[in-house]
Amino acid sequence: MRNKDANDMTFFEHLDALRPGLFRSVAVLVVAMLVAFVAKESIMALIMGPQNPSFATNAMMAQLAEAMHSEVLRINTTPLALINTTMAGQFNMHLLLAFYVSLFVAVPYLLFELWLFVLPALERPQRRRSWLLIFYTVLSMVAGALFGYFILAPLSVNFLSNYQVSPAISNMIDARSYIALVSNMVFVSALIFCLPMVVRFLSKIGLVTAAGMRKYRRHAVVALSVCAAVITPPDVMSMMLVLLPLYALYELSIHIASK
Repeated sequence: MRNKDANDMTFFEHLDALRPGLFRSVAVLVVAMLVAFVAKESIMALIMGPQNPSFATNAMMAQLAEAMHSEVLRINTTPLALINTTMAGQFNMHLLLAFYVSLFVAVPYLLFELWLFVLPALERPQRRRSWLLIFYTVLSMVAGALFGYFILAPLSVNFLSNYQVSPAISNMIDARSYIALVSNMVFVSALIFCLPMVVRFLSKIGLVTAAGMRKYRRHAVVALSVCAAVITPPDVMSMMLVLLPLYALYELSIHIASK
């Protein structure tokens, strides 16, 4: 019996075609979570890195502080004393961290399964372009995750761990809140770095234009500046470390939308 064309399939037939990919995706996610759960020490060493004075970014900022004779540039000079306040807190943190790691690791495979699902409906030239789109999306996510881990996370940890609304209130930081902060910085940054790919898609369907993005460039710069100022220490150097890559992404999105 001849296979139906993808355009002639009913909704439920599409679901049947999608089911094997969903099963494989869940299996990959579960396996990745089990591996992450077992590799507890290595993953915890990674997640605890941004608050350590010897972390690459913190050490670089210390050298910059010495060169510029500005102590305000020093960040995370003392390791945080994290606490756990619930009986099952550390076990739950272990599970949550394993899930975060497995989700990030499994994303490329999930995108690959999505590509396999839509592949029959694509013409030959579209297949190559769609594969390149997935490749650049994964590459953007990895670049964003690295930016979040090495730039946003240490700057955010330094700012929030030292911030006081009143000298009468001391910070006792729960380990779960620290893990959530670092994880969120990595995930959010990975998503932000996918902005050019999202703009490319939206421009193809006519929802975004390069002219419109150029028109609101100044508004975007103000918004990005506020975002960078909030998560960085009160100095121009740290703010620029965050602002410049974000603005570069915006300009890249304009270039992509114009094509």
